[in-house]
Amino acid sequence: MKAKVNEIRERLQLFNGTEMFYQIPLIRTRFTDGLKYLSEVAECYWLITDASVIAKSLINKSEFITIDFKRLTDKKQDFSGYEAELIYSDGNDTILETHRYSVTDFPLDELRLLFVNDTLMLPSEY
Repeated sequence: MKAKVNEIRERLQLFNGTEMFYQIPLIRTRFTDGLKYLSEVAECYWLITDASVIAKSLINKSEFITIDFKRLTDKKQDFSGYEAELIYSDGNDTILETHRYSVTDFPLDELRLLFVNDTLMLPSEY
């Protein structure tokens, strides 16, 4: 598993800009090549969908939204009952919303995404 995580991290660093936009049909959010790759290798379409739906609902608070996935430490998991959280902010340390997940199979311990102009992307693709 650790080898897969390292491979995913290394490959994500190679994405700069995007050659093609993909779209979530129901909500019409676009996402980039890097997230297409991530969704396939990590089987995390749920992450793209959840992040898009919540970010769209926050657009009236900020046109630029950062989305941080963070796996909680074992101690925090035992205390809170949650394994991970998605933190939505305006990029200036103002937290707009936090969503917690009781369980997740997402392989990375942390990941930052950006939501700008109805498009979800990796920071290197901005």
